[in-house]
Amino acid sequence: MKLFAVINALLATSTVSAFGSFGKKAKAPAKVAAPAAATGFQKTIVVEDLPGVLPPIGFFDPLGLAAKADDNLIRKYREAELTHGRIAMIATLGFLGGELVTGVTPILDGSIKGAGILQPAQLPAPWIIIFAVTTFAIETARVQRAIYDPTSCTEEQFGKYRPDYIPGDLGFDPLGLKPDDPEQFKRKQTKELQNGRLAMLAASGFLAQELSDKKGIVESLVDRLPAGLVDGLVDSVKELIPEDIVGLLPF
Repeated sequence: MKLFAVINALLATSTVSAFGSFGKKAKAPAKVAAPAAATGFQKTIVVEDLPGVLPPIGFFDPLGLAAKADDNLIRKYREAELTHGRIAMIATLGFLGGELVTGVTPILDGSIKGAGILQPAQLPAPWIIIFAVTTFAIETARVQRAIYDPTSCTEEQFGKYRPDYIPGDLGFDPLGLKPDDPEQFKRKQTKELQNGRLAMLAASGFLAQELSDKKGIVESLVDRLPAGLVDGLVDSVKELIPEDIVGLLPF
């Protein structure tokens, strides 16, 4: 009797389980990784090995952005960092150079004056148009090299970076400075990144300072120098310049 009771209990349990799962989609444990593949998430880039990672800080990512990013987003982050760094380096030189030659440069008869943040508004419309067109052309060429061709790529590749694309490689190296050795090339990439990072901080500081008092960076630096030091430096420079050129200087 006990044996029949056990058999009946097992049959009842099996029947309940069978009807309980009736109409439900069966699970497939062997295909658990399929959803990740379907979303296109791929993480093969080791960010700690990328250029720009230097001791003693190492890989610096306090917000954990790299941990949440796939390969395509990592490439996008690096491309954005390089592009912003290059713009910042040009901007930093533009701030200093533009303010040093204010009122002196033969371009536009020296009519562009004042702090760096005030100078673009003084440019004639054709200059601004030329700048916009040139910027658009450079950016278009960059995107064509970096992104899959939208007219021929697959739906999954649309808008994504090419795996074989080197971040920041615009194909512009007129002096042939790009080394063939991978280690030397990585060192040069790190130097560019470090200079770009410093320039982004410097440009941000320049903007904040000039927005606060509308004075140029060069003017602010000169005002903070000890009295008489600037005049002494100017006199020393004049001694090194031929007399026929000294007469053309505004100081």
